[in-house]
Amino acid sequence: MELGRLEYLQALVTEFQVTDSQGNPRHCCLLLFFRLSMFPHTPDASLLAEAKEQVLANLANFAYDPKNYEYLRQLQVLDLFLDTLTEDSETLVEFAIGGLCNLCLDKTNKDYILEANGVEPVINCLSSSNEETVMSAVTTLMYLTTPQSRQQTTALPVVECMLRFSLSANRRLSNLATVFLEDYCTPPQVEEARSLSKHTAVGIPLPKD
Repeated sequence: MELGRLEYLQALVTEFQVTDSQGNPRHCCLLLFFRLSMFPHTPDASLLAEAKEQVLANLANFAYDPKNYEYLRQLQVLDLFLDTLTEDSETLVEFAIGGLCNLCLDKTNKDYILEANGVEPVINCLSSSNEETVMSAVTTLMYLTTPQSRQQTTALPVVECMLRFSLSANRRLSNLATVFLEDYCTPPQVEEARSLSKHTAVGIPLPKD
């Protein structure tokens, strides 16, 4: 059973990462072949993008289960998620940050993400227009906060961002941002960010409702 689990996860990773001999992406070959057979008149690029999204969504879902943590580390899925945070596709980024959010509950995974300089790309996700991406990014920053990483996870631009999110009409976002400010930031940090926010209109935009 456990071997079957590893083999299945390996197949998913291979689906996402396979390249041809010239180094050009040829992701999700099996899913793409299946969908082309079902929908032969649909553009290849569209099918390819959808297949990649499905594979990444599956990997993110497997990150929910602690039984998979060791396998996902072995298959370098943490790196795959981190690399995907810079993709242009909002859907891919949403699944990647969701997977990281699940994985960083584990101390070993958390330490790996921090050592891989993963805080910065997570912070960059705060500027997404995708609500789920932003929610996962805020939660991931909470999980990644340690005495050693706190200076980065609660940097002034992040605190300013949380102040803006706390005023959002989106209750999910405003509540989560409020928890971040109250539980992960010091009162002086919040006051400094609030003071700076009064003098500038520049900030991370709110996600779309």
